[in-house]
Amino acid sequence: MIELYLTEISKYVIAGSMAFFTFFSFLVFIYKGEMRRGWIYGLQTISLFVTQFACFIQIIAQTGSKRYFFLLMIQTIVLISTISMFRMVYPDGNRLIINNMCMFLMVGMIMITRISYGKGIRQFIIASASIVIAFLIPELLFRFAFLERMGWIFAGAGLLILLILLVYGSVTNGSKINFRIAGLSFQPQELVKIIFVFFVASILAERKDFKSVVIVSVIAAVHVIILVLLKDLGSALIYFVVYLCVLFVATNQPLYFGAGLCSGAVASFVAYKLFPHVQQRVMAWKDPWTDIDSTGYQITQSLFAISGGGLWGLGLYGGTPSSIPFVEEDFMFAAIAEELGIIFASCLIAVCVSTFLMILLEAYKIKNNFGRLLCVGLAVTYIFQVFLTVGGDSKFIPLTGVTLPLVSYGGTSVMVTIVMFALVEGECLVRSDERYQAYLEKKREKINAGKK
Repeated sequence: MIELYLTEISKYVIAGSMAFFTFFSFLVFIYKGEMRRGWIYGLQTISLFVTQFACFIQIIAQTGSKRYFFLLMIQTIVLISTISMFRMVYPDGNRLIINNMCMFLMVGMIMITRISYGKGIRQFIIASASIVIAFLIPELLFRFAFLERMGWIFAGAGLLILLILLVYGSVTNGSKINFRIAGLSFQPQELVKIIFVFFVASILAERKDFKSVVIVSVIAAVHVIILVLLKDLGSALIYFVVYLCVLFVATNQPLYFGAGLCSGAVASFVAYKLFPHVQQRVMAWKDPWTDIDSTGYQITQSLFAISGGGLWGLGLYGGTPSSIPFVEEDFMFAAIAEELGIIFASCLIAVCVSTFLMILLEAYKIKNNFGRLLCVGLAVTYIFQVFLTVGGDSKFIPLTGVTLPLVSYGGTSVMVTIVMFALVEGECLVRSDERYQAYLEKKREKINAGKK
């Protein structure tokens, strides 16, 4: 009986604390400057850990296992250390991005642990190692200014990695997306996302003439074509949309954007005609109920899960997310909606949007063309992946097989997303240095004017 009361009360605490966290995620936009936002970040952090504690209360009440209490302590230490260390090491960084990143990681580790304890531990280890790496990246990006002049090298490296994957990659669920070395499996195309953004941002920051745009477009198209041959349509869509958005921001030419959309529409039609697996996904999206036992099984089970959770959710271990094949990778949004509720799932999407808007705001503040385009590319990469995952799980668009960043199970995806956020933090340092250099320039001008 006590377990039942704890589970029911914690459902409302989880939804309420997540709602407060989401409110604070947007409240920060009212205040300019990290110093004035300090009290908001403090309340946001409290909401994060209240949500985490309430979730573990449910887990322990349902399982009766003390090992989850130990896991709660370890995860709390890692998250507190991450938030505190980023604040101390990079005081000019953006704390909202780090707080939101920790919330995503917390939700993901809880849900994956609930589905598979072993996978949850593995996700926790990979995320912790990635955070350690992420501490170095902002400083490296700030110091290594020559990276913005290596566009063609990034282009060659990205194509080379994708070609190696095309030749030597292993097939998983019909797509050639895994590469194995010494028994370890990873997805190189996730890493190439960052390399691709560096390539596009580097070239378009320096050259915006028609000839350069054509050359860059051809190279970007080759990336997308290789991904289509790998049958990784989700990544192909992400690369395509990222390139269009960065191109538009760099050139401010709607004609380029419109031509790209038309080309994408034609390419999508051709892919639909050429690849049977694309046709199956489209048919399953249009009417999954006619073939509910095979091609439509995943999406129908996802819809059942989303609708079955209601506003407050069934509680952790109250639903059946494992009934959806590959739920921890492709259908994490459905699992969250079922057990944590529509309110919680909606707030999670809103926090994703606030992260995207904050990265764009940082891009707006950066004077350096490369830094601005890099942030735009990373922001679009992130939010479009969220759109593909949530849209596919809710039958808004056909399934693409991409993960929900930092929330779904996937070591390479988690590491790459954390690195992406760290790169944005690095550009925050560049922005701060630009402001400092502008201050010194004004100071020198006043001194020189006084001498005259």
